[in-house]
Amino acid sequence: MTTAQDTLTILHLGLGSFHRAHQAVYLHELHALGDTRWVLAGGNLRPDMPETIAALQAQGGAYTLETVSAQGERRYTWIESIRTVVSHTPDLAGLIEIAVRPSTRIISFTVTEAGYYLDSRHQLDWAAAPDLQADLQALRDGRAGSTLYGALTTLLRARMQAGAGALTLLNCDNLRHNGDRSRGGLLQFVRALGDDALAAWIEAHTTSPNAMVDRITPRPTPEVAARVLTATGRTDPAALMGESFIQWVIEDRFANGRPDWARVGAELVESVAPYEEAKIRLLNATHSCIAWAGTLVGYRFIHEGTHDPAIRQLAYDYVTDDTIPVLSPSPLDLAAYRDVVLERFGNPAIEDTNQRVAMDGFSKIPGFIAPTVRERLARGESIASVAVLPALFLAYLQRWHAGQIPYTYQDQAMDPAAAHAICEAADPVAAFAADPVLWGELAGDPRLVQGLRAASEKVAGFVAQHASGRAG
Repeated sequence: MTTAQDTLTILHLGLGSFHRAHQAVYLHELHALGDTRWVLAGGNLRPDMPETIAALQAQGGAYTLETVSAQGERRYTWIESIRTVVSHTPDLAGLIEIAVRPSTRIISFTVTEAGYYLDSRHQLDWAAAPDLQADLQALRDGRAGSTLYGALTTLLRARMQAGAGALTLLNCDNLRHNGDRSRGGLLQFVRALGDDALAAWIEAHTTSPNAMVDRITPRPTPEVAARVLTATGRTDPAALMGESFIQWVIEDRFANGRPDWARVGAELVESVAPYEEAKIRLLNATHSCIAWAGTLVGYRFIHEGTHDPAIRQLAYDYVTDDTIPVLSPSPLDLAAYRDVVLERFGNPAIEDTNQRVAMDGFSKIPGFIAPTVRERLARGESIASVAVLPALFLAYLQRWHAGQIPYTYQDQAMDPAAAHAICEAADPVAAFAADPVLWGELAGDPRLVQGLRAASEKVAGFVAQHASGRAG
């Protein structure tokens, strides 16, 4: 029996839906096997989700997770692995108090791609990130930071001063090489602050394993809470829903211990790279393809676009023609992975919205799609199928520019003025292809322009065909 004195803690930054449907579930399942040595504590870096945070605190950190299989089977689980929910304060005092405990051995976090503030060369993009500049000033003034790097600097500086020992910084998100890149960004930030002692401590006393995570987790809706009440009799304002599929692949490089996650299905590996590439390019990029295409023809949900034969074919061709060839050979059966992904996206019970998946295109093009374009061109091969995805986003962006997207588009990495300028250009395709945020060193490449031009004509025909079909 584990006593309170023996308990080890993972401090998680960002108590959003994905963390609670993924990492918290693995630890919950370990507890169910009798291994209760590790628990979760968590809080947000900004004052968002106040209602959810309050509900979690009222329930002692517990909440209901509804999972739905591709066949429509629903299950309900009361998740109890989060034991401490920290209220947000600008000084991050509650998070610091946990971070400086020797029993806290892992700090994990879930952020979006744009939350890393990295350019195509993995350098902090100071010019485009006033939040980072503000955090530097805050830390110089003795205040806490609110970006990932500012907050980690605040927490790790306090831990170093407390002599609390080594710990692991664990990413739980979709950024490629996420451990390496977040570590690089953090050290750049700390050195820009001029804290060489902290930089040296981070290098000596922390590790940052790369990891790959996967589970479709839509934003919770009132319907989820209603189903939970009907099925369990429990009124749970913190209830959420995810698909039944779940995956976690982690490089086994931990500085000061870890839970025995392999007992409950996580894969601990030497290198996460091939799993990461398959997931980012075959799943994440395909997801964006379906969201952008679905929005263009008037669908609201991902499953609607997935079941549309024309949209499904665009996604299938992208993976089959251009992506599988550059990822082969792979330890995964990539064709089977492609088919499983499309089956998952077609699950109508998930009701994942195009709005959620379509966001952050200015991060997703360079992160999910440009690598395949770059590798195909380097091999002297066609980009006809992969170019359809950025062409879909350009068409989507032009709708946004015209005020014709039926929901609010969110994009942390987008400069709205620059995006409007692309759409207003005499040659929007050329302007889009020349954008360095989207394309890095490929920006303006004549082969890219030519491929996008042909793909844009294909997208225009696809949209027109749908419009005439509906009119008929």
